Amino acid sequence: MFKKDPLQIIAFQGYGTDTHFYARGRALEDESIDLENQNTWHLIVNTWKRFETDEIKNVGIKVSLPNGKVLNGKTDRDGYFKIDANLKDLSKLTNNEGWLSFELSYNDANIKRTIQNDNKFPGEILIPSTKAQFGVASDIDDTILHTGVVSTLKWKVIYNSVFKHAKNRIPLEGAAGFYHKLHRGVSGQNVNPIFYVSHSPWNLYRYLELFLRQHDFPKGPILLRNLSNLLRRQPQNQKPQKEREIINLLKTYPNLPFILIGDSGENDPDIYIKIAEEFPKRILAIYLRSVKHKAKMKRVKSLLDNYKTTKVLLVESSAQAIKHAKEHNFIA
Repeated sequence: MFKKDPLQIIAFQGYGTDTHFYARGRALEDESIDLENQNTWHLIVNTWKRFETDEIKNVGIKVSLPNGKVLNGKTDRDGYFKIDANLKDLSKLTNNEGWLSFELSYNDANIKRTIQNDNKFPGEILIPSTKAQFGVASDIDDTILHTGVVSTLKWKVIYNSVFKHAKNRIPLEGAAGFYHKLHRGVSGQNVNPIFYVSHSPWNLYRYLELFLRQHDFPKGPILLRNLSNLLRRQPQNQKPQKEREIINLLKTYPNLPFILIGDSGENDPDIYIKIAEEFPKRILAIYLRSVKHKAKMKRVKSLLDNYKTTKVLLVESSAQAIKHAKEHNFIA
């Protein structure tokens, strides 16, 4: 008889407020994905494991906060959970960067098949500091990470995701330095929150988290989407996932303006302009990285020709974005 894999709980870095706790994650069997091994065969096997998941559905999840407060939730049919609660004084539980750490566990005393049998898993959410001047919502693919979303049949996306280790993926030049400047703000001590929003599925969460950490990007919540939603036809009137995530950020932090960063290869220009029209006084600037695709760049430029609501800057390099951000007192 095959030995069953141990159980785990993966907490996605999320965000909340002083009075609102909101955590997301997924309960899965631990397939022992080796994040360090760079052997080609291991990369292929790891990719298979990321998508061929054995989720733990309809099981209770418990969150234990540092102040002794306990919250409860339950996984859905895909193993995902959301724990949403209105509390008080959560900011008192954060570190100086605004991160609140907590502990997750299976809410069932009979579950013994966890790693090391201790049934304890770490989690954290970001509660932006009162020192924050603005927030940043950034795309990942071809915005800070060379992906190839405009390549024919997306073959570069497939190749890079399967055959390249996160450590060996190349960040766009100067991107990490620019994001650190945005994080520190004009005073150098603003602690502006950075949110990474992507159309990638949650299956790639730990892969992208490793990439951001290895290449020294500021730590921030990574907001992805369910693979089942990616494959399922969405209602015609439903907003794209990225648009919904950014609007939720704007509503969660009503006093915080935002800078939006993306690329010109896919739908970022359309989504960001639409958001800026809906929240005209909340979007300080939109930075769009130019892509090497004549037709797509022509379309984006025509889209921006008569657009005046928010400053939109098409940039070839991080240096251009840094120059603009300094001129507008976003960074020192």
